[in-house]
Amino acid sequence: MVLYTSPFPNSFLSVLHSFSWGLIFPCYWLADRLVGSFVPTTYEKRQRADDPCYFHALCIIITTPIYLALLVASLPFALIGFLLWSPLQSARRPYIYSRLEDKNHVNGATLLTEWKAAGNGKSFCFGSANVCLLPDSLARFNNVFNTQARAKEIGRRIRNGASRPQIKIYIDSPTNTSISAASFSSLVSPQGGDNTNRTVNAGIKRTTSMEYKGDNSGSNNSEDREDKAGEPNEGEENTCIVRINGEDNGHMSDTETDTVNGQAHASGPAEPSLEGDAEISKTPNHKQKEGDSGSLDSYSASRESLVKVRVGDGTVDQSAVNNKLLYKASIMKKTSVRKKKHTDETFDHEISAFFPANLDFLCLQEVFDKRAAEKLKEQLHHYFEYIVYDVGVYSCHGCCSFKFVNSGLLFASRYPVMDAAYHCYPNGRGTDSLASKGALFLKVQVGSTPQDQRIVGYISCTHLQAIAGDTTVRCEQLDMLQDWLSEFRKSTSSSSTANPEELVAFDVICGDLNFDNCSSEDKLEQQHSLFTHYKDPCRIGPGEDKPWAIGTLLDPEGLYDEEVCTPDNLQKVLESEEGRKGYLVYPTSKNHSSSQKGRKASLKGNGRRIDYMLYTEEGLYLEWKVEVEEFSFITQLAGLTDHLPVAMRLMVSTGEDDP
Repeated sequence: MVLYTSPFPNSFLSVLHSFSWGLIFPCYWLADRLVGSFVPTTYEKRQRADDPCYFHALCIIITTPIYLALLVASLPFALIGFLLWSPLQSARRPYIYSRLEDKNHVNGATLLTEWKAAGNGKSFCFGSANVCLLPDSLARFNNVFNTQARAKEIGRRIRNGASRPQIKIYIDSPTNTSISAASFSSLVSPQGGDNTNRTVNAGIKRTTSMEYKGDNSGSNNSEDREDKAGEPNEGEENTCIVRINGEDNGHMSDTETDTVNGQAHASGPAEPSLEGDAEISKTPNHKQKEGDSGSLDSYSASRESLVKVRVGDGTVDQSAVNNKLLYKASIMKKTSVRKKKHTDETFDHEISAFFPANLDFLCLQEVFDKRAAEKLKEQLHHYFEYIVYDVGVYSCHGCCSFKFVNSGLLFASRYPVMDAAYHCYPNGRGTDSLASKGALFLKVQVGSTPQDQRIVGYISCTHLQAIAGDTTVRCEQLDMLQDWLSEFRKSTSSSSTANPEELVAFDVICGDLNFDNCSSEDKLEQQHSLFTHYKDPCRIGPGEDKPWAIGTLLDPEGLYDEEVCTPDNLQKVLESEEGRKGYLVYPTSKNHSSSQKGRKASLKGNGRRIDYMLYTEEGLYLEWKVEVEEFSFITQLAGLTDHLPVAMRLMVSTGEDDP
């Protein structure tokens, strides 16, 4: 299948389309500004609180006639442009595939090595987010504004979070299974060939997690674990493994903590050092500072940071240190946020202030504005080499009703895209029918076997009908999603059972499905057959989520409250049940209204979780096993969108023998 790198098959049509849109754009921009001036956000209202009450009204009185006059003057040109633009959409391709040729600008993809399906397996990380990048006047109805600036900032936060190296900290203690959390508040970057390190203040103290490995059976087992810690899976590129051998029931005194952090460089004369003494904090909450989490200049550190280090046996992996960041660790006297509270869970879960390190695939929804999509793509290309954007159809082409905007879907990947297909849902209703909402299907190559068999994965990104009460429409769209995905897999597969040329490692569905698993009004969607073929890591069954799962739909009215306007603050609020009640939209029922916060206490669940990450074990290579390694609710886009991004890391286990 040919991937489309331009929206039109020839340059003449592209020039004609640009000309027609140039005639339309002034009218579009003026109308957007005019409507937007009458829809203030809560942030703007607070900013104007100190101004005289008549000042804003005076601005409206002056600017409105000007906008109206210019709008009327631009209408004839817009009409001519529309008459040219609309027929051209029949020749327009359903997406644009962008590949960054200059890999020197890619911070993440250059670190990838081809997976050969040897060893224990490989992990793949998937992210999904609804970023609400509509035209500014429409975005304001969701209490967000300045779409162009938000698009650039969203891209920067995502790639800053994902480009951090990954950390895994193991604490060995013969008697204690409790763990402390680590906060990384600054980083050390090697400079050239000298031994001097430059410390950069990160401005944020991120509460992180440690993966505990108990030592209850003697020193021999401890040595075995040390060997395993030094040999990570193939999927753990750019990974730090810090090992701390605790004494005194696993607790370290302040002095011992200083020794571990300040003297880590003493393990060998030729090894790089970890600079800085340990910082002891008795309070888990830290003030938000300039350049804080997710900010443009913040190299935020978290659990997923650091290079491969071993503390305790005095060894450091020199090859992993080169050209990677070193972070100063500080030990905090606080239980880990990511520590599993439900011991029966087989994977880790957390509310994180950062996108996961080594994020491999990203699915975004509501990237409707074309200029914002370009700015977002430009930022994401600093980390993702392959991007599919401007997905959808316009005018009357391909769907039953006229489409003014595209599907809003965007896909970014560190691995090459082999095939892509888009389908528009033909049954959209109301305002949703004005957008070409649909499903984007992708096939990516993630490696190859020693026998030169390709290792591939399938990812589907979708956005369903949003209007409340349209249960039947969403169920029909879920039916179409399954049928289209099945057709896509058949049409793109080059394997046969007798002679497989490809091995399928994973099949994942991401997106905003616009229904939750607890609302009584969404019972039909909750019982859809999709959930018999695909697994939801957050779900126990129809109508019941796991206790740790939280809602992903934020209350728009509280987006700019000081308590939640930064990633750290929003993370802390969502960790508490009372905090969630104040800032999440809760499931609805026949007897309760989600808009009435006073009644939320009696409602079911921890908020409306409408953003999903699903995976299946069907149709994969039979000798491999797919398991969820971790699941995250992410607050790094606080103040930029009214949804919480979600992320899932899958481990593809190949076993001891190669396929």
